[in-house]
Parts: sequence; C-alpha cells; structure tokens
Amino acid sequence: MNTIGTRFRVTIFGASHDTCIGCVIDGIPAGIELDLDYIQKEVDCRKPVALIGTPRKEEDKVEVLAGLKDEVTTGIPLVIQIKNSNTDSSKYEKFKIIPRPGQADFPAFEKYGPAHDIRGGGQFSGRMTAPLTAAGAIAKEMLLGIDVKIAAYTQSIGSIDDPAEHTFKEIKRETKENPVHAADPEIALDMLNEILTAKDDGDSVGGIVRCLTEGLPVGVGEPFFDTLDGEIAKMMFAIPGVKGIEFGAGFKATKMRGSIHNDPYSVVDDYLIKTDTNNAGGVLGGLSNGMPLDFKVAFKPTASIFKEQKSVNLGKMEKETLLIEGRHDPCIVPRAVAPVEAATAIVLTDLCLRGDFIA
Repeated sequence: MNTIGTRFRVTIFGASHDTCIGCVIDGIPAGIELDLDYIQKEVDCRKPVALIGTPRKEEDKVEVLAGLKDEVTTGIPLVIQIKNSNTDSSKYEKFKIIPRPGQADFPAFEKYGPAHDIRGGGQFSGRMTAPLTAAGAIAKEMLLGIDVKIAAYTQSIGSIDDPAEHTFKEIKRETKENPVHAADPEIALDMLNEILTAKDDGDSVGGIVRCLTEGLPVGVGEPFFDTLDGEIAKMMFAIPGVKGIEFGAGFKATKMRGSIHNDPYSVVDDYLIKTDTNNAGGVLGGLSNGMPLDFKVAFKPTASIFKEQKSVNLGKMEKETLLIEGRHDPCIVPRAVAPVEAATAIVLTDLCLRGDFIA
C-alpha cells in the first residue's frame, strides 16, 4: 500500500521517471497557516550535492494543487505535486532481463510482471522521498504547535563514525554547514573523503543517520500494535536503502545488565519526571516517556555501482556479467537526513492526533 497513517494520512504517488511525483495528505485540520517557503527549503535539503551526489538535477518545486487557500488549509485533503524534468530512461531497459544486484529488479518483476516500471528504479527509487519530505515538513509545522522539534544528522559513513553526543542546537546549526550533514565539521571532512574514495573506485558506501526529538509529551503511542517505536520503525523501512533501526542503547543493550540498562528516575524542577540516562531511547512499553526520542537508522551502500557484477540473464537462464551505467549517488546517507526527519514527523503527528495531544 502507498498510504500510511490513521488521523494524519499520507499517500505517495508517482515513480522516478513519471511526469510527476507527489502526495495526498488527509487529516490536516482547516485553518492552519502553512509556510510554503519552509516546505520548499525542507525538500531542497535532500537535493544532491556536487562531487558526492547524482548528476541528475531536478528543480523539485513543490506545487500545492488542492487543500490550500491563501496559504491556509481548507480542511480537504492537501495535494502536492513535484514534477520530474531531468529523466534519462535509456539505461534501464536491459535490467528487465539482467537484474541489478542489490536492487529490487528481480523480486519486483516476479511480483508485477512485465508491467513493472523499472525506469530510474520506479516506485523503489529514493526519488520518492521528495514528496515524503514535503509531507513531513507540514507535519513538522503542526508539531511545532505543541513544541515538538526534530533534528537528525549523519552519524557515520563507511568506517568514519561520530561517537560524540551533540546538543539539539548544535545539530541544527552544523548540519546545514557541510555537504554530508554531519554534526561535527572536522569529522564531516573525513566523511566526505570516505565517499570520494569509494566514488573514485567506482564503488559506494553506507552509513547511519541519528534522529532526536525533543518536547514529545509522555504517553504518545497506541499499544498493543501501534506503538511509538513500532510505527517509527515501519515508517523508516519505507525509506529506500534502510536496513536497520535501533532505539537508545539498541543492540548494545544485549551486552548490558539490567542494573546498567535501566534508566533511573529523577524529579527535575520539582514537577518534571526525567531519567538520568536514556538507554530506552525515549520509549517504554511503546509509549514516549518524556525523554528525547533517540534512534539510529542504518543505510546500506548504494546498490548501483560502476563495477562489473555477477547477475543472470532471465531470458537465457544463465550467468551474465553486468556493468551499470547512468547517474547514481556514491552514498545516499547525506540525502537521507531530511527524509528521516520528515518520516519521523509524519508518524509523530499521526500519533499525537490520535492521542489528542494536538487539538
């Protein structure tokens, strides 16, 4: 299905090389003033950067076709369109017969048959994160009404890792100042070199995006099945290239004792209940616990690389060597920071509406 959400419902439409891509957002109350410039800036954050991004350049102009009058929501579904203008489908036809390793070509053809649109990766392309980011920008504006703020950054690329803890303000400031959207400017240079080294070798690298949310009220989430962490995880896996997610201490918790992993409670300012540590990542029992929501998303190396790879010829049913051409990112992680923030905002807005935290 191409729709997610219960009270704040987002439907994605289009594919990488269609005339346009976009989204329909249902559940936005009437009378909310939207900042279209802000939405456009959020979408622009996922554009490729020279040297480390795909040569494909799209304007990515956000056009609101319905649901908005004088930049105020009318209560009907909001329809957003983003046109595709710089497409080159000539390199994709052979992948119908020789599937690309690491891409969805083979399982998609098994599921959809010859009707599957393989151009630019079709519906499986990272291009689809553009309308997702637009929808998330609107969700962010709604969350600001209850003082909920989201910030993500590139924590690692390849072998280069940033182990430090960064403040929310630091993340917001520094990620806009470097092309890899890292929170540490010196480590950003090492990350940049890691990408360029892989690119020069015709290869690619993956990495991790860390996302923090501050101001989330206690009790956000709808157990048993619509838990806060469960809904976040589901949404993150909709972003192309995601292979894993962990909250708080994550998999490191398996090596801790309960006495270390448990977050002790404290009273702050005589009225706030907080924990001294945040190994839970802001979630207990599928509900927000008043601490920052803290999770990390793992992205695999870009599947489309410029090295010979082993595949098969589906027509001849025999082995065949494949060399991919076209325009591809040597690392998708920097461009994924904005979509991770957006996807988080969409889930939180939906759950906050369901829990009556947003009027």
